[in-house]
Amino acid sequence: MLREETVFGPIRSRRLGNSLGINLLPERGKICNFDCIYCECGWNRDGRGDSKLPSASKVRSALEAKLTECAAAGVPIDSITFSGDGEPTLNPEFPQIIDDTLALRDKYYPNAVVSVLSNATMIGRKEVFDALRKVDKPILKLDAPTDEAVRVINHPQGDYHVDDVVRNLAAFEGDFILQTMFLRAPGFDSSSQEILGPWMDIVRKLRPREIMVYTIDRPVPGEGLSKFTGEEMRSLVQPLIDEGFKIQIKS
Repeated sequence: MLREETVFGPIRSRRLGNSLGINLLPERGKICNFDCIYCECGWNRDGRGDSKLPSASKVRSALEAKLTECAAAGVPIDSITFSGDGEPTLNPEFPQIIDDTLALRDKYYPNAVVSVLSNATMIGRKEVFDALRKVDKPILKLDAPTDEAVRVINHPQGDYHVDDVVRNLAAFEGDFILQTMFLRAPGFDSSSQEILGPWMDIVRKLRPREIMVYTIDRPVPGEGLSKFTGEEMRSLVQPLIDEGFKIQIKS
């Protein structure tokens, strides 16, 4: 179970290179409106000991201190990445934090990208959508094509409908990165035709500029889960590759 400081790393990311992380959730807890069976941060119920969210001013101070330290030491940073212990867009100061981060990136590491890993549940809110439009890499999750399948692996908290998420993603007009976890679990298999076929239809509808397909890499809280190999995932998404979609595959 991860419990991240407000700014952590840089760490080596499978998808983003040398990544400096920003955690907009509690340092000793977890807040998320998903409770994914594969979440490396563990179950939501195990992260309720701390519910204090960092303010925009705290994030800015911590980020500037870390960027100053890294620049002085010559540490490379490929991406400044919003991830951490839960869903970053739940922080009410998320739009201001994005503006501050972009300004600090331009000052200290102008060649780095700013990335946000999000489950896409909050993109229907204009302020969140507008903030995500400003970053270099809005990486937005859709693991399954139906509400029933999402309930099996993501356990959304509250009202969630795939159709709503797809409609909100369409507003990006393809200028986003779609991330999808491929795994096998009790009652779910990303390679099954009832999952894979409809998911590919959604991809064709949204036409994201890039797709990140990945699988389990760290210990997970759910039982009975298994990962796919890189070769298996490539075979599954080969029709989309043949159609010209840019797909990054990480096992």
